[in-house]
Amino acid sequence: MSAGKLGLIAGGGALPLAIAARCEAEGRPVFVVRLTGFADPHLIRYPGLEAGMAEIGRVLAALKAADCVAVCFAGTVNRPDFKALKPDLKGALVLPGIIAAATKGDDALLRKILSVFENEGYAIEGADDILGGETLTVGALGRVAPDEAQLSDLRKALHVAEKAGELDIGQGAVVCEGLVLAVEAQEGTDAMLTRVAGLPGDLRGATGNPKGSLGKAPKPIQDLRVDMPVIGAKTIEMAAAAGLAGVGGVAGKLILIDRAAIIEAADRLGLFVWGEVRS
Repeated sequence: MSAGKLGLIAGGGALPLAIAARCEAEGRPVFVVRLTGFADPHLIRYPGLEAGMAEIGRVLAALKAADCVAVCFAGTVNRPDFKALKPDLKGALVLPGIIAAATKGDDALLRKILSVFENEGYAIEGADDILGGETLTVGALGRVAPDEAQLSDLRKALHVAEKAGELDIGQGAVVCEGLVLAVEAQEGTDAMLTRVAGLPGDLRGATGNPKGSLGKAPKPIQDLRVDMPVIGAKTIEMAAAAGLAGVGGVAGKLILIDRAAIIEAADRLGLFVWGEVRS
């Protein structure tokens, strides 16, 4: 991790909060750009500003004025209605290229956005690097380990997630007793798990009789500096509510938001959290 000042481009969810808190704990100066309509309001306690997605010139000017040397993109951001955006001058100049990249998929869109900041001289840092490499390790995280049937479901879920990722669809899937119950798309993991929780009881597990696994895997083509899969204690809570037996991902390629809280939730609810080695 660089010792220089970090510009944090913050979307929704807990990841930007974790990154800002880690910088604060380590004495690293941070400047937070809170994306309008997405960023957690608690981020206002850090130096920074709120900006719209197309106010690129304003953001670049603020990062420069704040003496940032690197930027990190973190948090959930839904694909915008480009016609409704209100770009500033710089935004108007780069927006056509961003829109063109968006027609090729989310990963092309992200790479284009990253290039705008790299061309301005900023290093791009991944959330996992800033958080000290807090990614899922191989095997069980916590006291619970999957049995063979649950591990089979997890491996199929990871395979489905990887195949969906090849098509730039999403990063997660849920499999129960060999049946694919859901594939994550634009709605995100939380909404997918809510969808699974609403399925008929004969298709999924339940409290006291958990079945099935959530698998999260990075898209093969994505830039892991900006879009590595993430889980937190909330993911474990929602997986339990959906009747699942556990959650897993690719070891080294799944960010853990508050490892201790994830372990506590998994052990309390009796779910496994498993890191799988994938070729």
